[in-house]
Amino acid sequence: MFAATKDIPLATTITGSLPRPHWFTENLRGQPFLTAFNGDAVYREQYSDAVAALVSDQTRAGLDLVTDGEMRFDVDIGGRSWFGYAFDRMEGLEQPRSGAARSVGSHRRGFAQRAGTPGDIMSEFVRTVLPPQVVGPIGPGNLQYDAIWKTAQRLTAKPVKMGSCCGQMLDRQAMSGFYKDRREQVFAFSKALNQEYHRLADAGCSVIQIEEPCLHNSEGIEGEVSSETYIEAFNLETAGLRGKTEVWCHTCWGNPFAQRLGKNPTYRHALPYLDRLDVDAVTIEAAENEGAEIADVAGTLSADKKICIGVVSHRSLQVELPDDIAVLIRTALKSVPPERLLLSSDCGFGRQGVSRTHAFYKMIAIVRGTNIVRRELGLPEADIPANDTRFML
Repeated sequence: MFAATKDIPLATTITGSLPRPHWFTENLRGQPFLTAFNGDAVYREQYSDAVAALVSDQTRAGLDLVTDGEMRFDVDIGGRSWFGYAFDRMEGLEQPRSGAARSVGSHRRGFAQRAGTPGDIMSEFVRTVLPPQVVGPIGPGNLQYDAIWKTAQRLTAKPVKMGSCCGQMLDRQAMSGFYKDRREQVFAFSKALNQEYHRLADAGCSVIQIEEPCLHNSEGIEGEVSSETYIEAFNLETAGLRGKTEVWCHTCWGNPFAQRLGKNPTYRHALPYLDRLDVDAVTIEAAENEGAEIADVAGTLSADKKICIGVVSHRSLQVELPDDIAVLIRTALKSVPPERLLLSSDCGFGRQGVSRTHAFYKMIAIVRGTNIVRRELGLPEADIPANDTRFML
């Protein structure tokens, strides 16, 4: 159900994460969100001010959909909180003994070698993921996504998109020990998260973004977990949601330390599966390869789904020019009508990626580039307060 982008051709947004303001120094440190937010005055003030500042940045940039910048995540190493926020709060998980075997975190070719090589940045990321042991029935525990979303949504009239690491990515990292096989375990993660998403949708969240199925990044070498299982698990995770809210599936090529997790990434392996995902929109990285696979992905999606393309990179400090972004959008429009096209960043800006300044001007560039194409198509342009010459100093 297109609850947020129904009447917005070429709607603009970002993936989710943004760099923390330097003065936001508090962390949840494993606590439930509401325990800290309602019990620690310093955390409450810093968190609220940080979310307000980042919502303001996105509003000044002119984005149609905003996020909370994922300020619930702790300052960690390589973005561990993308997994860790869930790992530290879901039921049925506990931290393994010191020195326990670790999951390498990805089955992409070449990644395991990098992860095991001292002096490689991927080694530092993998050694700090701290995967939990599955010791009992998995449940949503204290994720409290509804409370986190409400804290951001009450700051703006724009829709706040809420993202979450999906169950199969959590399963890939977690250490097995309770369920009879990986299939049963991944389904358990998916069912638990589905419960949490329904609480979020029932609270009024109009866009839920689930990140990301292990299809394009498995390259057919997942072993005992097949692509068919991943499709079934993902759709179990989204079951019943599209009747309540707009559901997005985010896909990308990784974000620890803003690094790629493999060489020459391609969506080729995932093409037969993308349209089978029970979602309203599918996101892809497109700035990464100048839109080379937009037509391939768009050609697999049925007319009831939108495609969201990344038009700026989260890996580069170079702020893209609006004219170049417009070229990428025009490329997409050869395969997708404007009412089915969404514009975003390739992936999140936070977690040891670009600076807040770079992220801000990249967001402005997204909207400036989109406005060029909107003007050409006779569509209403978005207001960009940060681009208003009346307020230049």
